Amino acid sequence: MIEATCHCRAVRLAVPSAPTQVTDCNCSICRKLGVLWAYYPAAEVVVEAAPEAVARYVRDDLEAEGDPSVAFCHCRACGCTTHWEGLGANAGRTGVNARLFEPATLARAKIQRLDGADTWAILAGD
Repeated sequence: MIEATCHCRAVRLAVPSAPTQVTDCNCSICRKLGVLWAYYPAAEVVVEAAPEAVARYVRDDLEAEGDPSVAFCHCRACGCTTHWEGLGANAGRTGVNARLFEPATLARAKIQRLDGADTWAILAGD
């Protein structure tokens, strides 16, 4: 298992393998969070944290429309974005913030760029 942790280690995630590819999305939230996403089936991601340690954010406008796609999760103590939980059409998927892996774990992963701001097309990769 590979571990990812927030800065204060109050939230720890375990995944079965290191990512071979991560996604750099330019949508309005991912761009501001500065994350790289590694995707896994939700059943393969183990989140170890006290229930009160994790805060969830779902965009209100999407929730009001009845079709939110993800709940972004972060550590209440140190503020690190740790992962997202798939909702609606994304149920069963989890995105882990790959920047929380040790540098050596992330070093071998290729980065693909996703135009989440407009077309949802892959722009380029490393």
